[in-house]
Amino acid sequence: MAIIKSGKVVIILAGRHAGKKAVVIKNVEEGNSDDKRFSHCLVAGIARGPRKVTRGMSKKKVEKRSRTMKPFVKYINVRHVFPTRYQVDMDLKKVVDEADLVGDKKVEVKKNLKKIFEDRYLNQKQITSEKKAAGSSYFFQKLRF
Repeated sequence: MAIIKSGKVVIILAGRHAGKKAVVIKNVEEGNSDDKRFSHCLVAGIARGPRKVTRGMSKKKVEKRSRTMKPFVKYINVRHVFPTRYQVDMDLKKVVDEADLVGDKKVEVKKNLKKIFEDRYLNQKQITSEKKAAGSSYFFQKLRF
């Protein structure tokens, strides 16, 4: 699938994180010979998004409400993913290494992801590209359905 590339914002359709948004980190066209014989992708997303923020809130309160984000990382079958038109320029390949997704290292990966997501959420206005800014703002919005 040429549509699902790294950096693409997708919506998870099945499983525990159904209805949540995620960013594709890596895409595997034909599956591995070992346990995943189907085409799949490694995604990092938001299991619990930031809380609502209004204009009247102080900077300290805004930061506190944005810390409620909870990330997830997992391999997902391509058929259980719905690609959107949005693209995000977060470089998550450096943070999420495939070897680190087992055991206690996965907790560290999630902590690093949380820092990246929080930083991007709080500094959305500093993104130069208009297309990337639209993708970033869409990624952090709650999905309405």
